[in-house]
Amino acid sequence: MNVEIKISHALKKYGDNVIIPDLSVDIRKGEFFTLLGPSGCGKTTLLRMIAGFNSIEGGDFYFNEKRINDLDPSKRNIGMVFQNYAIFPHLTVKKNVAFGLQNRKMAKEEIEARTEEFLTMMKIQEYKDRLPERLSGGQQQRVALARALAIEPDVLLMDEPLSNLDAKLRVEMREAIKEIQNSLGITTVYVTHDQEEAMAVSDRIAVMSEGVIQQIGTPKALYQRPGNLFVATFIGRTNVLEEEICETDGQKGILFAGGYRLPMPNLTDEAEAGSQVKVSVRPEEFVIVDSGEEGIDGTVEYSTFLGLNTHYIVKLHSGERVEIIQESRIDDILEKGSNIRLRVKAEKINVFSSDGSKALVR
Repeated sequence: MNVEIKISHALKKYGDNVIIPDLSVDIRKGEFFTLLGPSGCGKTTLLRMIAGFNSIEGGDFYFNEKRINDLDPSKRNIGMVFQNYAIFPHLTVKKNVAFGLQNRKMAKEEIEARTEEFLTMMKIQEYKDRLPERLSGGQQQRVALARALAIEPDVLLMDEPLSNLDAKLRVEMREAIKEIQNSLGITTVYVTHDQEEAMAVSDRIAVMSEGVIQQIGTPKALYQRPGNLFVATFIGRTNVLEEEICETDGQKGILFAGGYRLPMPNLTDEAEAGSQVKVSVRPEEFVIVDSGEEGIDGTVEYSTFLGLNTHYIVKLHSGERVEIIQESRIDDILEKGSNIRLRVKAEKINVFSSDGSKALVR
């Protein structure tokens, strides 16, 4: 059964310390929904409230129409995958996967069939008679996932499941998790602080800070049109420049230090001429142009060649340092000390109020 999760005005506190002040979110049936944010932002706390492992001081939690605030965790039909795997060291792989099924007093034949199904699905069938100590981290995580899925839960909850794996294994496992979730169509809530991981697996992401959801959207929407400066700086890399709104012949734009004017017809009415703003320019949104064109002047401090792309650190003549990413050239990399001129892609950059709280681009 696919489950919609509805959370209305959730409150979590320990004594006088409020972790989540007032949080509401709807998670759709069959959706891969990620809670993303820095350490201590409340994402794991919220996940544990959904699971029933943390008390709820206020608000309502629903699985479809059923209010689960006071429902015992064992009655919520959830599968849980933890950061530290939490598989039983004294049981073989097969017995670990079968554990939840045996607890539900299923028929022996059904336990056998379903255990084999998920051992095969997670590509750990050949290790079924091994103890966990003889498995790699990635294999142990596959066992944990197989055990969580074998009970056919209504909801799958995953708390930083890949953070203990090395970089290559993380990529491999996130692809496996997305593929399996996609094929099973199970409602999944995933917690991570890794924005690249979140973007790779999620249908939608909720970016959190200090117990508050800053923005919910698809990976593409959050990257291209972040709702505030926090989201812009947390999702992907960006350069933040302090500039001014200008108006030329009735058209508003950005006046960069050094006099470069960039017309921006997609600015909102709140972007008033003369006001100070924060401009978010991602490294790939800078373009190196000929010295005869209008632009922002800077000097290359150093470069890093990464095959497809070359990353440059450039000190603008206004004193700010920015990172730019350019497709690597077949001839030369710009040398340290090279004077360059930059333009920005007006349709892609984002502009925020001076305090960073509000987006000023339609």
